Amino acid sequence: MSNNDNKPRIVVVGGGAGGLELVTRLGRSLGRRGRAEITLIDSSRTHLWKPLLHEVAAGTLDSHDDELDYLAQASTNHFRFVLGRMNGLDRAGKRVRLAALYNAQGEEVMPERTHPYDLLVLAVGSVCNDFGIPGVAEHCLFLDTTEQAQQFQNHLLEAYFHAHALGGPQQPGQLDVAIVGGGATGIELSAQLHQATRLLSAYGLDQVKPSDIKIHLIEASPRLLPGLPERLSKATLAQLESLGIEVRLGERVTRVSREGIVTHTGRFIPAALKVWAAGIKAPEFLRDLDGLESNPINQLVVRPTLQTTRDDCIFAIGDCAACPWPEKQTTVPPRAQSAHQMANLVFRNLHRRLDGKPLLEFRYRDYGSLVSLGKYSTVGNLMGNLLGSVMIEGWIARLVYLTLYKRHQLALFGLPRVSLLLLAGFFRRRLRPKIKLH
Repeated sequence: MSNNDNKPRIVVVGGGAGGLELVTRLGRSLGRRGRAEITLIDSSRTHLWKPLLHEVAAGTLDSHDDELDYLAQASTNHFRFVLGRMNGLDRAGKRVRLAALYNAQGEEVMPERTHPYDLLVLAVGSVCNDFGIPGVAEHCLFLDTTEQAQQFQNHLLEAYFHAHALGGPQQPGQLDVAIVGGGATGIELSAQLHQATRLLSAYGLDQVKPSDIKIHLIEASPRLLPGLPERLSKATLAQLESLGIEVRLGERVTRVSREGIVTHTGRFIPAALKVWAAGIKAPEFLRDLDGLESNPINQLVVRPTLQTTRDDCIFAIGDCAACPWPEKQTTVPPRAQSAHQMANLVFRNLHRRLDGKPLLEFRYRDYGSLVSLGKYSTVGNLMGNLLGSVMIEGWIARLVYLTLYKRHQLALFGLPRVSLLLLAGFFRRRLRPKIKLH
């Protein structure tokens, strides 16, 4: 289990919340001491915490302010970064297959390659699941990546400038936004868009009034946030309705066209911009990945040690892992806190593996859920051994929500740099517009 330098090669594929935290900690420990060669592979050059993508889409956050450069992170934390998109695996030869990369003009920038490993951690996250519904792939925007979030924001600005130049919208639905999915992503995006429309008018695009834009939130279940306590669902619904967002519950989408969305009741919802946030699946290439066991949504089935069921040298964490949750008789939910906890365990298990010790088993601890409604409110439930489940709202919930991101930054940068980032953000918010206008 070694290369020419007699060091085990540990490769992490996917630089999301869990993968980046894991490879940073491995670099600081095993990489810095020369005990292993640590490598991160990702198809993007930068990292942005995925729960922030709805703010990028609405324009209330400039992604460049919070992006992390993988190369810079690698150089200061004793690991290597390889730009590439995984599309296959050679388990016998212990090599990750990487697809060719092309630029915007369609020119090949990097050819197909393979990368060797001794121990492999797959942390490739998830993508939106369109469930095969006609028209979704062709007419909906998704929020899986920073690029997709920026694309949505560009479409929103173009539609706004066009309507402003004409003295206002010329036909019904010209500026309307339909968001499919009443989970955290859809709810948070709808609230941020409500805030963005008011900011755009305040910055001079006053030919378009906030009332000219309708925001529709469509959910197939009879309530929002169906996996969370009903009190939380009701509080969220009340807040969204107070903002004027049209929430349509119990409406299952059957078809999407260029003009709008059709539901199973026959209702047609006109919308120029359509966002799909109604479920997730793991990337398609994980299905039957060189014989590894996967479930119907392409997640790799793992044992309690987070090793894949058919290969002791391959681990999976985060949204791409189907990890058992015995207490709930289901699998661990795809949340940032899940990825963080899995990364912690795999970090310890990789150390134990190199030391010849037995591996530890994963036990998921649910600390609750929080949903941000932008500047208007945050609602959620916190769970603990002493208090059970506690409903929180308002500024306390907002403070806890912001703390989650700061914990992620602390894992990556340490306290001194996070303190500087807080100070820089304070001045940046006072120098720049409250919404990205380009």
